[in-house]
This record gives sequence, C-alpha cells and structure tokens, in this order.
Amino acid sequence: MAKITVYLSGSIAAYKGVEVVRGLQKAGHTVRVVMTAAATKLVGPATLNALTKYPVLTDLWDDQTQPIPHIELADWTELALVVPASADLLAKLANGIADDAASTTLLATAAPKIVAPAMNRQMWAAPATQRNLARLKSDGVTVIEPVTGRLAEGYQGHGRLPEPDQIVAQVQDFLQARARLAGKRVVVTAGGTREPLDPVRYIGNRSSGKMGIAIARAAAQAGAQVTLITGQVSVPVPDDPQIEVVTALTTEEMLAAVQTAFKKADALVMAAAVADYRPVAVANQKVKKAADHGGWTLELTETVDILKTVAATKRPDQLVVGFAAETEQLLAHAQDKLASKHADLIVANSVAGSTGAFGRDDDQVTILRQGRQPEQWPRMTKTAVARRLVAELATKMK
Repeated sequence: MAKITVYLSGSIAAYKGVEVVRGLQKAGHTVRVVMTAAATKLVGPATLNALTKYPVLTDLWDDQTQPIPHIELADWTELALVVPASADLLAKLANGIADDAASTTLLATAAPKIVAPAMNRQMWAAPATQRNLARLKSDGVTVIEPVTGRLAEGYQGHGRLPEPDQIVAQVQDFLQARARLAGKRVVVTAGGTREPLDPVRYIGNRSSGKMGIAIARAAAQAGAQVTLITGQVSVPVPDDPQIEVVTALTTEEMLAAVQTAFKKADALVMAAAVADYRPVAVANQKVKKAADHGGWTLELTETVDILKTVAATKRPDQLVVGFAAETEQLLAHAQDKLASKHADLIVANSVAGSTGAFGRDDDQVTILRQGRQPEQWPRMTKTAVARRLVAELATKMK
C-alpha cells in the first residue's frame, strides 16, 4: 500500500476528487491532501480533513506544527496524484512555477506524478495546454486523459474528468506496474557516440537520446535501479534517485561503462546509436585548410561492436535488448542482428526520411524475438514504446 498525496485544483470536477480520495482509502492506501485556493471555493477542506485524518495543506504559512510543511509532505509522498488538474496547475507543473502550496509541494516532490486534467474543451485543445502536457509527458509524468461527455457549461465536449472509480483503477494499475521490476538492476544506453577527428571535430550521428532516456524513466517507474549511460544527447537527462547517469561519449568509453555496469545488472537495453567507424588517427591540433585547397582524406576503421561483445558474456539470468536503426531492409538487417549478436530481443525502427525515429517524439517499432515471428507495434510516443518494452522485460524476467 502506498502513501499518496492528492492535489485538488480549481476545476468544477473537484467534488470527484473527494470520491477519488475515498476510493484510494478503500483500496488500503494512506492519503493526504493539498488544495489550491480555487479548489477551496468548490470543496471544503474540512471534508478532506475528516476523511483523511490529516491536516489539509492550503497555504504555505498556515501549519505551524511543522517548520516546513510542504517539504515534510513532499518527502512523505510515494505517489502524487493531481485530480482534477486544472489548466493553471498543469502550466505551473510543466514550467516549474512554485507560487502556492500546491505548486511548491509538487515541485519539491521526487515521487512519481499522475495528473488527471479536467477543463473546458477549448482550454483542453489550446496549443499552450497541449505544449504543457507534452512537456509533462517528456518529464515522466503520467497523464490520465479526459473523456468526452457533458461539461459544466451544459454541452458535450472533450475535457470531462473520468469517473472516480476509473481513476482509482488506473492508479492501482500504475502502482502494480511499479512493482514489475522491483529489486532489479537495468542498464540503458542512450544518444549517439562521437569519434574525434581532432580537438574540434568529430564523427557523430543524429540520435537525440529520447528513446533511451524514455526507457530509463520507464524502468525506474517500474521499480528498477537504472544505470543510464549516455553519449551525445539533445534532451535533458533524468534527475531521479533511481537513475544513475554515466557519460560516455566515444564508443570505447561506452563499452567500458557498459561492461562495468552489466556485471551487476539483470538486463541491458542498448538504445544508443553507436558509431560503426572511427578515424585510424586523431590529430592533436585542429586541422587547417591547406594552402592549395586540397581535400582531407580520412582513413576509418571499424569500432568495437558493444552489443555483440557484451551480449556474448551474459549469464543465463541476464537479458539483452538491442536496437536496429536502419534506412533500408529493416526486418532483414534486424533478423541478422538477432541471429548474430546473442541478443534476446531486437527493437527495429526506421531512421529514414521525415518519419524516421531520430529526433522525433514518436516511433513505430517492430519487435524481434528468438523463435517467433516479428511483432509490429503501432506508431506511438516514445514514452509509450518504452513502457511497453519495460513490460516485456518484466514478463521475460519472471
């Protein structure tokens, strides 16, 4: 059973938040409540106080029993649930604004967060709201999508809060998912490696690191201790006590980091885009243009194959997942990797053209397993791909 802090914001659906609190308590969870000033206009704090037997935090300066009440509550929390989540509170959470008790406590909370938005359909569809939701999802916040139904304004529209029992059921599913990898150690690589030509230039690729970072977050949310080994990435790395971040920019550095971490790990997910070639010689000084405007001829040699090298050493109780990022003959190349690199599973995706995986927030992947037909997953966000992949890992670990 979990320690859950429920945040009520200024949506007319705040009354449903009371029912959610009661449903969580019936499921055996300990619940405390934070309310925005607007929420107190819709639901009385005394009601939540009577239900939870805890003071309801509405103001940073009201509770004198604790010297810093919002930090005490943030540290106590094992799951933060915002229900209903107004457009205002979503914007504050997405942008790190802390100007009241609710937003300040949320910002100070390291625990996983779930938001259940409820608002007018135009507010839900507004570009600013959608940008904030996209940022929250990329930060690892779980969003319980609103449904279409009768709104407070009296007409049908998308933006209605799901029924309390549905929200409680989704919270229960989330908590069960967090136990999938409890006690497990997972190593994830992300981003692209860089092979230096001279002190200024390097050979690299367009990998953003989004997929690997999403997998690391999903594994941590499933309860695993994660070592995230990153090459060059263009997105922020997680700030999570369950995720250790190690930087390894070259292929040789990444190999050493993976070999060290994999010794104590239960699974390895090689999502990094590792360079296939490196220069035979690296210049000590910046290479200048020649006076005769001649060209620069590079001699390249193959880099070590990290996936093949490490997977060959895996114990029977360890799992290895590789990625096949291809521009042509996707399944043929992925099948070759599955057969030759000792991997338990290959995730194949295309990096060709404008719909390719590099840099995008979504992806369409095909899963290849030993002795089974390839399984094509629908196009979905990289966060959704990561969660489904982690669920696959958890099943195999059992």
